[in-house]
Amino acid sequence: MTTKRPVTFHHRLRLAGLLIGASCALGACTHTSQSQDVTGSIPDDYRLRHPIVIQEGRQTIDVFIGNQRGGLSASQRADVVAAAQTWLREGTGVITIGVPVHTPNARTAADSLREIRSLLAAVGVPSNGITVHNYRSPDPQFFAPIRVTYPRIKADAGPCGVWPEDIGPSIKNKSYYDNKSYWNFGCASQRNLAAMVENPSDLVQPRPETPVYTARRNTVFDKYRKGTSTATQYPQSDSAKLSDVGQ
Repeated sequence: MTTKRPVTFHHRLRLAGLLIGASCALGACTHTSQSQDVTGSIPDDYRLRHPIVIQEGRQTIDVFIGNQRGGLSASQRADVVAAAQTWLREGTGVITIGVPVHTPNARTAADSLREIRSLLAAVGVPSNGITVHNYRSPDPQFFAPIRVTYPRIKADAGPCGVWPEDIGPSIKNKSYYDNKSYWNFGCASQRNLAAMVENPSDLVQPRPETPVYTARRNTVFDKYRKGTSTATQYPQSDSAKLSDVGQ
């Protein structure tokens, strides 16, 4: 006949310590799993980390007017005309002209406003597509430009220069030991590509094809039916020649 040993206080204390140790071990495993999930969620492709987005931004040109200047200069008129032509092609809202007030050049800027509006109208900007407002310069002692602003669709990426982790060997930098690219890698290339593209929609979809040149197509088909060569024949005079310089 066997007898049960009584559970002493030391046994209970030992059992409680084992339970606490097991719970801490399970908690450590759970914390490691979450850390791996967060690290694995960072995309390796720089095009996914720094995507090019299509959004509406503002295009601004500053026209600096001197205190004694009587009208716009030739380069300033060219800038205003170029802005009007660009607005006709890709503008998505009205053109806003900001005229400075309470500055040394406030009077000449107000006089130059009529010339700017006439240039915009000459290019084809309607009168209801232009709004004018006055603005105060942060420092009234200095000259302030006339600001011609309009909204347009543009491509953008970034911001760049974000360094959430070290790029060198560090216990906090897991990408260094895994031979992965750092977070800021590729951001400048994406941002430059977005700034250089002329039509932001080209990054999303191709442009429609232009109609075929019917006259040239008929000529090629006629040569094909006759069994002659369809290649373009260039005169001998257009062929490359060696230069006689130095002979």
